[in-house]
Amino acid sequence: MKPTTPPGLDQFARSVHDQLFGHILPFWTGPALDHEQGGWLAWMSNDLRVDRSQPKGLIVNSRILWTFSAVHRFRPDPLYRQMAERAFDVVMNRFWDEQHGGAFWQLAGHGRVLDDSKKTYGQAFYIYALAEHHLAFGASAALPRAVELFELLERHAHDPEHGGYWEVRRRDWSESADSRLSEKDLNEKKSMNNHLHVLEAFANLFRATGDPRVGERLRELVELFEQRILDPRTGHLHHFFDEEWGVRSDTCTFGHDIEASWLLCETAEALGDAALIEKAREVALRMAEVALREGLDSDGGLSYEGRAGRVIDRRKECWPQAEAVIGFLNAFQLSGDAGYLEAARRVWDYLEDHLVDRAHGEWFWRINNDGRPDPALPKVSEWKGPYHGSRACLETLRRLNFQPREVERPRGG
Repeated sequence: MKPTTPPGLDQFARSVHDQLFGHILPFWTGPALDHEQGGWLAWMSNDLRVDRSQPKGLIVNSRILWTFSAVHRFRPDPLYRQMAERAFDVVMNRFWDEQHGGAFWQLAGHGRVLDDSKKTYGQAFYIYALAEHHLAFGASAALPRAVELFELLERHAHDPEHGGYWEVRRRDWSESADSRLSEKDLNEKKSMNNHLHVLEAFANLFRATGDPRVGERLRELVELFEQRILDPRTGHLHHFFDEEWGVRSDTCTFGHDIEASWLLCETAEALGDAALIEKAREVALRMAEVALREGLDSDGGLSYEGRAGRVIDRRKECWPQAEAVIGFLNAFQLSGDAGYLEAARRVWDYLEDHLVDRAHGEWFWRINNDGRPDPALPKVSEWKGPYHGSRACLETLRRLNFQPREVERPRGG
């Protein structure tokens, strides 16, 4: 889909551009850097207090690698290349399991392994980041490692009978009794969240390789979303499933719904299949319509969680807002319905007004129902990084066909 610039959106695009290059990225090239142990800090509070007892996570480090690689593709810059190479070193040399292959889940600050499990979600982000690094720089080591990990997942984590991927394997890739991605998740064999990010990762790997094996798995994943994960009655995604795709949950998260809506379109377009593209766009518009009608609050923010057509958690986390901007903009481009464009702008305005931390940089994790940032949630953690915000900005700028320009960088670290 070729980006178009609807009239009157220059101010919107400039705001997004300046948020990315003048606010988000300077935080990750400055305060978030770990000058003692290398890479990036594992945990930092909203007021920039550091806790070195916290683990360094595979997810945030892979996402940092993806971010600086993607930003460099959009606007080449020596600083972004330097940051991408810094992240590449961490991901390639600290997280990789030389004995069994695959990436460890958690490390201590100096590299000691804390959690050696092979969580498919984490392996997916490892692939996603390495594929992006290859697309940005053509690094000789990135793509072979990504393909190697794809093959490991195919041998050890893919379900040949029922389709899809198991959530967690042990270090040696044998079956794990604990399938939870985190403590808040159900201990079920399969999840929407896992498969959404496997889809995202394999689409990027397919862009980098054109490998028909990856293409075959992408088609399987799209089919699973359309036939198993998406509830056609409600327009929401189910969360958890047993091994045979029996539904094991009854809630939805609006952020995942709107994120999936545009990622399914991107996947179909990467495959270049006209019938698949048409179906994905149909599904995307259905999901965007439901997210807009049920999830968008009167303040312009996207609520977090729903059940049976009603919002059950109105708190506003940063990442669903980021995905809503892209998803509603995508729905506008597909349909021409100005209501989706207005929704994207309203969500962006909510982000700017409530989630952007003007004092210390980056975004707050969550705004509670009292309208204030949640003081218990950090600015940096194994789950809180630059990926959702940076990607929202990059996707918005591409879709608005906005050309990158220089932004004065803040002085100091």
